[in-house]
Amino acid sequence: MQTVFSEQIHKVSIALLILLFILTSCKKEFIPKPVGYFRIALPAHNYALYESSCPFNMEVPVYSDVEIYRETQAGDSCWFNLVYPKFRAKIHFTYLPVQGNLDVLQAETYEFAMKHEMKADAIIRTPFRVGNREVFGQLYDLKGEAASQCQFYITDSTSNFIRAALYFEVRPNPDSIAPVLAFIREDIIHITQTIEWR
Repeated sequence: MQTVFSEQIHKVSIALLILLFILTSCKKEFIPKPVGYFRIALPAHNYALYESSCPFNMEVPVYSDVEIYRETQAGDSCWFNLVYPKFRAKIHFTYLPVQGNLDVLQAETYEFAMKHEMKADAIIRTPFRVGNREVFGQLYDLKGEAASQCQFYITDSTSNFIRAALYFEVRPNPDSIAPVLAFIREDIIHITQTIEWR
């Protein structure tokens, strides 16, 4: 009888030791997973000619829509948006004729970019010239949580000036919009390379 009782105590002791081992070995702290973002399917870059009634033509992405805000035959101003409905983004374009005021137009574009300085971690300015054509400009990359992530201007320095700014219709989170921003930035480079003055 004593041996049966001691065997039961022995089994219970082993079970308690195993249970105690399991309870003490699982002291791993819970660490929540970081917020993830949905994968964004980006289309292949493909362009079509946009013939504006203003004095220029350019190639725009086929997956975007041109939204005319104001376009006049007189050429005094031309405002339109290049809308990316799938990405909830717009590039706002403004055309202005140069009338001996190139310095003023460039300074205004610089001021528009600098208005985002409080939220931007950095503002990188990249001047460009398209081959030997009369196309010059500057690209502003705004890093961080700025409302506009990319701005630029294009000019022939004598007659034509285009100012543009990219805006997303979402809260500016650099991590979540990074793939789309890089994709649209390639479109912006293509636009600057293909613009033709008339």
